[in-house]
Amino acid sequence: MTILWTILALALGTYLLRLCGPLLHNRFEPSGRVRVALSASAAVLLCAMAAVSALTAGHGFAGWARPAGVLVGAVLALRKVSFLIAVVAAAATTAALRLLGVS
Repeated sequence: MTILWTILALALGTYLLRLCGPLLHNRFEPSGRVRVALSASAAVLLCAMAAVSALTAGHGFAGWARPAGVLVGAVLALRKVSFLIAVVAAAATTAALRLLGVS
């Protein structure tokens, strides 16, 4: 029963947090510096999440195959290759390295 109440409390908190956006949209005008900081913080947060996902598995290092695959995907994405091709190339690189014994 505790888990159910926890889930309900988190759902209510999430809903209230999402409701704050439309309710406070016309009442709050962030300054230019705050807008730039918020924009940069979103990019930093996404990069941090990608790095953690690429480099760790459980509580340890994920091995070299996964970061190498992510690197291949990132390079292809920066070269504006199709997203599908970048994802497939990243997965293929990781799979090939693992097949060769690089973990």
